[in-house]
Amino acid sequence: MQTITIAAGPYRFTARFEDELAPKTCAKFRTLLPYKERIIHVRWSGESCWIPLGDYDFGLGYENHTSHPAPGQILLYPGGISETEILLPYGSCCFASKVGQLAGNHFLTVLDNLQDLPKLGKMTLWEGAQHITFGA
Repeated sequence: MQTITIAAGPYRFTARFEDELAPKTCAKFRTLLPYKERIIHVRWSGESCWIPLGDYDFGLGYENHTSHPAPGQILLYPGGISETEILLPYGSCCFASKVGQLAGNHFLTVLDNLQDLPKLGKMTLWEGAQHITFGA
């Protein structure tokens, strides 16, 4: 499986797994599919939404990690100095937490409907948590 569908709020996206650059993160995330959760707006990172995962341990280290994802470059932060999380940027973003700048594993890239990412982000900011499903 090279792509998955993402349903978030009223929006739908197709995303590609970054298997060559983040093989362990992609493989681990595939074991969770279909993955259902809620996204909320970030506090420190700029124009992005996130799924806070507390102290959940994916058993992963860093691979293909970045602090400055482009819109649609989905990151998984494996934990460490801050809580584990999934980040879904929709605009300008510098991945950070209350302890400072972070880097997360870029493991998925949104391929279509990029114009809807800012709509989803603003909806999440002003209307609150939105349901999100990552499916095969």
